[in-house]
Amino acid sequence: MEVPRLGHSISSPTSPCETMVKNLSLEAIQLCEREGNKSQDSGIAEMEELPVPQNIKIDNITCDSFKICWDMDPKSKERITHYFIDLNKKENKNSNKFKHKDVPTKLVAKAVPLPMTVRGHWFLSPRTEYTVAVQTASKQSDGDYAVSEWSEIIEFCTADYSPVHLTQLLEKAEVIAGRMLKFSLFYRNQHKEYFDEARLHQGNKMMPSVKDNSGSHGSPISGKLEGIFFSCNTEFNTGKAPQDSPYGRYRFEVQAEILFNQKTNLYFGDLYCMYTAYHYVILVLAPSGSPGDEFCKQRLPQLNIADNKFLTCTEEDGGRLVFHHAQDVILEVIYTDPIDLSLGTVAEISGHQLRSLSTVNAKKDPSCKICNISVGR
Repeated sequence: MEVPRLGHSISSPTSPCETMVKNLSLEAIQLCEREGNKSQDSGIAEMEELPVPQNIKIDNITCDSFKICWDMDPKSKERITHYFIDLNKKENKNSNKFKHKDVPTKLVAKAVPLPMTVRGHWFLSPRTEYTVAVQTASKQSDGDYAVSEWSEIIEFCTADYSPVHLTQLLEKAEVIAGRMLKFSLFYRNQHKEYFDEARLHQGNKMMPSVKDNSGSHGSPISGKLEGIFFSCNTEFNTGKAPQDSPYGRYRFEVQAEILFNQKTNLYFGDLYCMYTAYHYVILVLAPSGSPGDEFCKQRLPQLNIADNKFLTCTEEDGGRLVFHHAQDVILEVIYTDPIDLSLGTVAEISGHQLRSLSTVNAKKDPSCKICNISVGR
């Protein structure tokens, strides 16, 4: 059930209200900001006989919807005309501060058979904790409402983007990817201490680590997928990797065919920007049958390695592999398995460390029309 906007205020279990609730739609859930309490609202009267919702259950949770139901005395159902649902974002220091204005939300719904679907991308964000409480209400002949007491408060967390949402992002990314340029190396910049640690304490291997929270707030790989970040973008005038980097002055370079070949699966992970004109596309390279591959198969759109808009591996006559990357987006490639340093070389770059260009835990611009879709950011 869709949730259109509503400009009225109604009472809440936790905050005051001043405006009378009248002329509510009987066909849909409606949205408003809460600003008052029952004692101050002349349009809502208490009625002890109305049942308080019990045993609230929430399921079928997505990034911007959920189903809610509860137990209720069947003898009182005929007198109930509406449900009032009080929805609030749970306090969290790491909450998505770039979401629309964080205000408590009151939903008003016609009394329909339960369970009932609540959907609305303008007040539900992905991967966010919420609290919810419910009242039953009976609309009186004079337009006022008799209401029950509030139910217990229930907590739940919205889900990540589904493959359907990621496909929408993928289609947007394809539009801006641009022409393809040849490349031959994947590279990873870090500080000298990072590579020393790999040599001395990790068996000469770079080990996968959990992806940070950069990019879309609803990305299913943030904080979950383990991998190693690589770049492959080249400068169009030289065909070589840029000498500057935000991540460190030491660079590991590896031939592209070692990480990307017919035994590797390729997945689209995300599209985002950081209040800039250029956009980032996150791709995942996972050896076929690996734990990373199994993780991605369930969550991400898979790309044809020889025919896509971002990163390709094709075979020429004689079996030689040729690689291309998109020119107009910055690719961040996550490889999901450990990599031995002996497979490539580590050397100091001659350019600068441009810390301002780092995407570590970078927040996505929610106002960008190029890289956002119509679900919570």
